[in-house]
Amino acid sequence: MTTLPDAFLKAPIAHRALHDIDAGRPENSLSAIRAAIDAGYGIEIDLQLSSDGQAMVFHDYDLGRLTIEGGPIRKRSATELARIPLKGGRDTVRTLPEVLDLVAGRVPLLIEIKDQDGAMGGNLGRLEQAAATALSGYEGPAAVMSFNPQSMLRMAALAPDLPRGLTTCSFTPEDWPLLPAGTLERLRAIPDFNHVGASFISHEARDLNRPRVSDLTNRGAAILCWTIRTPRQEAEARKVAHNITFEGYLPPIPS
Repeated sequence: MTTLPDAFLKAPIAHRALHDIDAGRPENSLSAIRAAIDAGYGIEIDLQLSSDGQAMVFHDYDLGRLTIEGGPIRKRSATELARIPLKGGRDTVRTLPEVLDLVAGRVPLLIEIKDQDGAMGGNLGRLEQAAATALSGYEGPAAVMSFNPQSMLRMAALAPDLPRGLTTCSFTPEDWPLLPAGTLERLRAIPDFNHVGASFISHEARDLNRPRVSDLTNRGAAILCWTIRTPRQEAEARKVAHNITFEGYLPPIPS
């Protein structure tokens, strides 16, 4: 297990970077990342896979919600994606190496690797390899996480010195309609924390009172949470979590 650096427990972490469509900064865009750096916040980003095996900084599996085009992101090459504008700004879909060059260690970077298996299984690896390759020479504070424990198990083999965590939640059938009830029940219990060598979780804020979260806290795990949208939610979450992932407002940065 590689411990999560203290930097991740200080400045609040901007969810999908400091995005604001009204200001021309789409989520996971270079503009939103620059804004977070300038404000001194940590940054959370998401990774999806391109058709040519590149780690793309993008949340969804389909291009339709966030760009002017549609269809699966994994059907497009990195070069093609770099030409596709994001809605609400002038940015396009960029690669993880481009983001690493921009951040350059100035703020902590929390990287969520989106499940590529489709059912939280082990049919994955290309995105993890692309992420590990990109991060191999990076010197700033960075950590990876995923809802899929198999992804973090693969990262343990590919980049053992990189801090790993699990993105966790209540795993309700309503939020996860494509997953079997047994899978949801298993993931809800966070049984893989030690197995994958995790040092932290990033847990659903409304579910922070789950006994397993308290258990992990008592065992020395760092507890992050998502997604905080008001000062009131922040105050409540900080009763349990060591730090927050936020959007839609500007939380104070501790001195």
